[in-house]
Amino acid sequence: MVEADIFADGHEVVSAVLKVGDREWPMKALVNDRWRGEFTVSELGLHSYTIEAWVNHFETWRRDVEKKRKAEMEIGSELLAGAQMLEHAAARAPKTESRELQDAANRLLTGDVAVDERISQLMFRHAERLFPARYERDLKLLVEPELARFSAWYEMFPRSVGTFRDCERVLPEIAGMGFDILYFPPIHPIGQSFRKGPNNRLEAGPNDPGSPWAIGSEEGGHKSIHPALGTFEDFRHLVTEATKSNLHIALDIAFQCSPDHPYVREHKQWFRIRPDGSIQYAENPPKKYQDIYPINFETDDWQALWEELRSIFQFWIDQGVKVFRVDNPHTKSFRFWEWCISTLKEKHPELIFLSEAFTRPKMMYYLAKLGFTQSYNYFPWRNHKRELTKYFTELTRTQVKEYFRANLWPNTPDILTEYLQFGGRPAFVTRFILAATLGASYGIYGPAFELCENKPREPGSEEYLNSEKYEIRHWDTSKARNMRDLIKRVNQARRVHPALQSDHSLEFMETDNEQIIAYAKSDPETTDLVVTVVNLDPHHTQRGWVSLPLERWGIGPTDNLQFHDLLTDARFLWSGRRIYVELDPQFVPAHLLVLRRYVRTERDFDYFL
Repeated sequence: MVEADIFADGHEVVSAVLKVGDREWPMKALVNDRWRGEFTVSELGLHSYTIEAWVNHFETWRRDVEKKRKAEMEIGSELLAGAQMLEHAAARAPKTESRELQDAANRLLTGDVAVDERISQLMFRHAERLFPARYERDLKLLVEPELARFSAWYEMFPRSVGTFRDCERVLPEIAGMGFDILYFPPIHPIGQSFRKGPNNRLEAGPNDPGSPWAIGSEEGGHKSIHPALGTFEDFRHLVTEATKSNLHIALDIAFQCSPDHPYVREHKQWFRIRPDGSIQYAENPPKKYQDIYPINFETDDWQALWEELRSIFQFWIDQGVKVFRVDNPHTKSFRFWEWCISTLKEKHPELIFLSEAFTRPKMMYYLAKLGFTQSYNYFPWRNHKRELTKYFTELTRTQVKEYFRANLWPNTPDILTEYLQFGGRPAFVTRFILAATLGASYGIYGPAFELCENKPREPGSEEYLNSEKYEIRHWDTSKARNMRDLIKRVNQARRVHPALQSDHSLEFMETDNEQIIAYAKSDPETTDLVVTVVNLDPHHTQRGWVSLPLERWGIGPTDNLQFHDLLTDARFLWSGRRIYVELDPQFVPAHLLVLRRYVRTERDFDYFL
């Protein structure tokens, strides 16, 4: 939907269209010179559109003739002028429509002043537009696949499963839980120099695998696969098998290198050189990452660097990958991302780019404008009702919603929040339900989340004890069956209910308990309406009243309602503006309610819409 203020000097009738390529859609006048138009494009990729407006002389003539006719004034000259305009348009129109216009002109010449809407529409299309005004710039619209708006991600370290062939065996389990994307951290060779040991220790033993983000060794770099995972043939086979399970394989792209990366030997100029001639390793004082060299985007050889980095994406696209999670894009050149993503999407408009940028809001939003499809965000640290309400109102009720898509992750290999550390299994259930219902897109760091792994490396840290980033973990997910059942049920609800497949309709509702948050999502096309009520306290049962905005939903205050809880399959009846809830975190800390209105037919048979 596009709106604009459009007017011209004088009292003539104005017309306007939205122009999209060689197609156009008419705009309609609202009030006070405000106009609105809508257009639909289904082709993936970047589209340009603008507005064109002009004085519609035929409609001005039509209006004025009608006024004179009602005033019983002489209109002979006006009929001649109208016939002339119709004849000029007939000369510009295709054969069939030209005949209709010429017939209308002939009728005017006989004194028949009736001009129906069909003729008006033909004149809109074929009459000459004298001195049209065009908006001074073309506006951009990016059409992306449905996966950009609605997706569920599952993160897994393939080396903890074994080889790529071993990973194929878990595909049905992950797909069976309802996930769309299986995301792998870096799968490349890992450097030996300064390799980190368990729990990020500076010394590594001979059998310690190192961090997958310390990319590159004698065995290759960003276009290579760690030999322990298999071959390229194995990887392509995994991508094919994942597709059969309706899963997309996503890869982590981290533009950084270990000291053993081939780039360090072949392109030392791509790194920051210290005065003593050594290469600057990554630091975030007091933390030091001697096993990682950041890339210097200010190098004089930036053009060759840009081409090479873009070629990494293209290389994996050629292996069948269409979804990428990009590590710390805010620490790289913004201009590079704009160029890289736009040129890749010109050839591959189906690509998805997830920005892992936990940084200042304006930088996160700017990355979205540069082309990133989705973004990590502050959701992991928004725990209280007021925080959640304020943050998601910003994301869904301001201009941010036009370009920024939040992907909600309650945990990652880098983030184990205090809420999860001290809340036990109820905290994991609560954060999962919030992520999957507040956001149309969400993800979990899989096995660790399923098993409610909540031990930090040390007090005050958000790092996991025995983090999978530095060692191979063999997870026994058979212990997670109850969590898996919940995940499957929620993901099934997301797929069945269109209301949960977008974020723009999110509205929060009043509750009289600060530990209870309530919100609704709706889909106007299907009239689907889902209400979520969550107990934010993982330790205690919370009770309270939720106020429903019945008028906005087209429901009367005395209408009988049925609530179907998609989490427990319970059904109950209600009438009135407020509902009472009591949520025990040890049982199920939330309601996921589908609202149905009670209807009585002429035959006195009761049912629910």
